[in-house]
Amino acid sequence: MDVDLPDVVAEVKAAFARYEAALVSNDVATLDALFRDDPRTLRYGIGENLYGYAAIRAFRAGRSPAGLARDLSRTVITTYGRDMAVASTLFHRTSAPDRVGRQMQTWVRFADGWHIVAAHVSVIDRPLHEQAKD
Repeated sequence: MDVDLPDVVAEVKAAFARYEAALVSNDVATLDALFRDDPRTLRYGIGENLYGYAAIRAFRAGRSPAGLARDLSRTVITTYGRDMAVASTLFHRTSAPDRVGRQMQTWVRFADGWHIVAAHVSVIDRPLHEQAKD
């Protein structure tokens, strides 16, 4: 299996960037389009466990658009073959300087393009070794 084929990495980076832009601007239609419309798609969030596209879509529709801005760091996108990838990133919000968010997404290429089939978002206290850099 080929890992990190440059053209595939570029495609997933573009899809990931589209997701991030949609997230911080609360572009719900784009977020809905990027998740796979399937009852097996799941998203574990900070305060919710969402099973199935319908549950993810309902969550997005009801989410407040306030406070979505964030900065990313340590983003890693790894592709496996031509049709599967994992995107992992840390995120930081000025409203929570002592916390760090973590996001992982599994992306799969279908006939209509790249879609997220599984996602996990969590927030933890900023690790002590990172606090020492301040």
